[in-house]
Amino acid sequence: MGYYGELKKSAEYIKSRVMLQPEIGVILGSGLGDFADGLEERVVIPYAEIPGFPVSTVKGHKGNLVFGRINGKNLAVMQGRFHLYEGYPIQKVVFGTRVLGLLGISALIVTNAAGGINENFRPGDLMVLKDHINMTGENPAAGEEIPELGPRFFDMTFAYDAELREKAKQVFEEAGLEYKEGVYAFMKGPSYETPAEIRMLKAIGADAVGMSTVPEVIAARQMGIRVLGISCITNMAAGILDKPLSHAEVLEVSEKVKEKFVRVLSSIIGKI
Repeated sequence: MGYYGELKKSAEYIKSRVMLQPEIGVILGSGLGDFADGLEERVVIPYAEIPGFPVSTVKGHKGNLVFGRINGKNLAVMQGRFHLYEGYPIQKVVFGTRVLGLLGISALIVTNAAGGINENFRPGDLMVLKDHINMTGENPAAGEEIPELGPRFFDMTFAYDAELREKAKQVFEEAGLEYKEGVYAFMKGPSYETPAEIRMLKAIGADAVGMSTVPEVIAARQMGIRVLGISCITNMAAGILDKPLSHAEVLEVSEKVKEKFVRVLSSIIGKI
């Protein structure tokens, strides 16, 4: 069947279960899955039921594809994503993104929990991504050339869409909420970075660091999908503060900012 055949089979199965035609895709990061619970006309399909779909294995990732409406827009929401550190090959990491592309989305909003490198950041801040640095050497467009998924060589100058970023910033400003803007560095994980690695990332211009998002963004851009990225800064990266890091802290801070995050996300979707 091949990779493209698997993607098509997944998309066909989903179309047989859902009448709604999604315009916008949303990928929810660690601890942010609750956003999908507020959709109108919700249809929930567990990943385990979709042919070819991987399954989330990480605490804080629910593992459902949720369809519904918010602010008049049709959404396909991934409640939980896939990571390289789970042992998935990169083609599986972006499987959900590719399927959303085949279902016809024109914009993708990616969210994540990230460690703050920029010393002006604090846990609980929301950061609009303006660019990223891929530190893993992995790229989902490598391997077999599949014309249906986009060109072999494609531009990443505007990985994060300027118009969508402006709309997001407008939402923050209208709501009187502070936001940050910055560059996200992608590391494979699952160990957190060492203080020396964080000093290196800071030196090359990263404001925050995490273990996700970049593969999905590359896959979406290859398919011509516009992307908006928002990080929830859940902790300060190693060596910035003199204390060890834990996944429990990540989930705890996500829980605290969840309400603000859901409000902002809903408003942004209304403007797209």
